[in-house]
Amino acid sequence: MNSKAWMQREASPSASPGPCRWTVDVVRETRGFLALRDEWRSLSERGRMSVFNTWEWLFGWHLQLGGRRRLFLLTVRDESGVLAGVLPLSLEERRWGGVRLKWLRWLGDEGVGSDYLDALLRPGDEAALADVLADALERVQHEWDILELSDVEETSPTVALLEASCRARGWNLERTGRNRCPYEVFEAGERFDTFLARTARADNFVRRRKWLERQEGFALTRAEKPEELARALPEFFRLHELRWGARSGLCAPEVQAFHQAVVPLLSAAGKVRIYLLSVGGKAVASVYALRHGRTFSYYNAGYDPEWKSRSVGLVLVGETFRDALAEGFSEYDFLRGVEAYKSDWARQLRTTVRLRIARPMSLGDWVMRAQALEQTARGVFREVRTRVGEKYPRGVQLTRDVWAVVRPDLRWGG
Repeated sequence: MNSKAWMQREASPSASPGPCRWTVDVVRETRGFLALRDEWRSLSERGRMSVFNTWEWLFGWHLQLGGRRRLFLLTVRDESGVLAGVLPLSLEERRWGGVRLKWLRWLGDEGVGSDYLDALLRPGDEAALADVLADALERVQHEWDILELSDVEETSPTVALLEASCRARGWNLERTGRNRCPYEVFEAGERFDTFLARTARADNFVRRRKWLERQEGFALTRAEKPEELARALPEFFRLHELRWGARSGLCAPEVQAFHQAVVPLLSAAGKVRIYLLSVGGKAVASVYALRHGRTFSYYNAGYDPEWKSRSVGLVLVGETFRDALAEGFSEYDFLRGVEAYKSDWARQLRTTVRLRIARPMSLGDWVMRAQALEQTARGVFREVRTRVGEKYPRGVQLTRDVWAVVRPDLRWGG
């Protein structure tokens, strides 16, 4: 396979009944990614795709944060030439234990909290497309050692389909849990007052909002147009840093550059909104929200700690719920993290998983097994430290306590 070509094409027989044949392309350069914009947008609007799988989010990530990685987009077209599937990957070389590894990973899986990363598969053709993509990965197996797919929703069809494909091909697959994401589903036609009544903070929200309304210069603004967002985004960064300081990855210059680049792309597609709550002409709280399909997502927030006692964050989150309901969204997603304030509003949880795949007896398989063993060993020694503590700094009794954890079936003589 010619690695200099920006797009390569192979015919692959359909995995579904009928004469249809699929065409698989490997897109390796930015201009090829750019050329997919309109088709990608159309495909991502079908089915239940996350905003983090949109062309806007992933193209912005590729330009701003994907510098170490090479594009490796697997696209599948049907016999009419219509884009039916995309596996949005990137190729990175790493060193581990003195060996060089070729690592295939999702675009967008690092630095910006992308949840529910996934393959884009046309509804109704998921099984056929997953099999075609697995065949394509097998044909280019000399180009990768480990395929790592992080933060896939546990119930995504991709998870089950990939597991079945791996079993059929004899590949090794490791599946581990990643993040828990609180969310709330709205009833059809539900009003905000009805929703608020079943939350844990209804009384507090109403009381705090009434107090804020009486303050001079109280205002709620919603930035959606590019010129509005250009003013609101720095305010969001300021308030987020006031709240979280250096603990937040959003303070990193390269991450802020990503958002400065991706927000105009998202704005053009109507997928982003930044809320500001102001008092006396100064913003004291902000929420960065993402909108895609029928899901309203709370991406991040910040507020001035001097206003914490006035619950400005609580009030502004409530206002985002008010808008989500008024605009007909069916779901509000808090994304990763189970912070206590989220449980005041959302009652349900979904989980993301990480899949790691390697061919048996390959370098990638050896590394995966070695890393799993290393992780197990670390877990054992953490348990040993917890159990033993500093009670026995040395001597045979420490040895006996260690073995009591590692091999509880052994018995020591008196």
